[in-house]
Amino acid sequence: MEDRFDIAVVGLGAMGSAALYQLGLRGAKAVGLDRFAPPHALGSSHGESRITRQAVGEGRDYAPFVLASHRIWRALEAETGETLLTACGALVLGPGSGDTSHHGKPDFVGRSIDAARAFAIPHEVLDAGEIARRFPQFLNLNGDEKAYYEPGGGYVRPERCIAAQLRRAGELGADIRTGTTVLSILKEPGGVRIETDRGVVLADQVVVSAGAWTAPLLGSPFTDLLTVNRQLLHWYALDDASAYGPEAPVFIWMHGSGETDYLYGFPPLPGEAQVKVATEQYETSTRADVLDRAVGPEESAAMHRHHVAGRLASATARVTKAAACLYTVTPDRGFIIDRHPRMDRVLVVSACSGHGFKHSAGIGEAVANEMSRASGRIDLEPYSLARFDRSPQ
Repeated sequence: MEDRFDIAVVGLGAMGSAALYQLGLRGAKAVGLDRFAPPHALGSSHGESRITRQAVGEGRDYAPFVLASHRIWRALEAETGETLLTACGALVLGPGSGDTSHHGKPDFVGRSIDAARAFAIPHEVLDAGEIARRFPQFLNLNGDEKAYYEPGGGYVRPERCIAAQLRRAGELGADIRTGTTVLSILKEPGGVRIETDRGVVLADQVVVSAGAWTAPLLGSPFTDLLTVNRQLLHWYALDDASAYGPEAPVFIWMHGSGETDYLYGFPPLPGEAQVKVATEQYETSTRADVLDRAVGPEESAAMHRHHVAGRLASATARVTKAAACLYTVTPDRGFIIDRHPRMDRVLVVSACSGHGFKHSAGIGEAVANEMSRASGRIDLEPYSLARFDRSPQ
């Protein structure tokens, strides 16, 4: 006999683990399916840390998600005893004048400040002198920088967050099936049929949160809308870890006016003498099944040469480790949270576009509320497919 569930969640990374946990809190008969065994290092949600900030330059619409995420992670910490969120502060700095574009948005620092004011998020606006005085680990400022500083920002631990949510989901009754590849999702009367390499699962509704595997699974229009980019993470040894004191924040540093004049990074984790940094690239696309996960020494050397050298105190060119991950990106670098245009019982939650993890716990809550038609739901219209005007008629 085929198994039947209220809701099936396909893909148990950042979004899927959060949704399955929230569905468990609501008492849904739910199943989670994943071809791997999350947390793992094969997708988008690994690498020990992700920046979180409550006011985001990507747009004010995202603030309710990240505000909810901070609340949920603190509750999960109380439930599990895990440390998930470290509020070391977040600094977003960039040129104080001139036309700039980062993350696909103009004046990213100014947009962050506007979002903080709109949602009464505690913050400070700093000039170059104040940045240099308070955070001397940032070297060779031009002198015209403007920065947004959020004391409640910091970093979350993605592997721990995913593991904690899946553990709690299981404790709440969810059926978690890892090592199970979903082959197709088909509409049928009264529900949805999910064909896997381990049999058939039937569900009243389905959440697809498969990240870089979404387009191959669902086809059009997602094959036209989603691009997968390989991104690199680098850890460099520090000559002197004391250059990064207890007040050292996570940071996003736009050191020029263009999209590629950019790096982000983290202070050393407790007991470590290394810094993790990265940038982004959108020129070269890939696929999840052919991703080159090995980071070449020349790639880490180029990152240090173009972005780290002369900017981060004590950061040597010696690489302690490196990793590759995936961004699944939409044309406007926003999210998709919408019903499948041909299967109204399938909700697609994907395309984090490189800024998704900080929102994931809140999106999981929003998805669970949407699937259960709960009151007080967040408006998901800004994340609809309709904005691309490519859905089939």
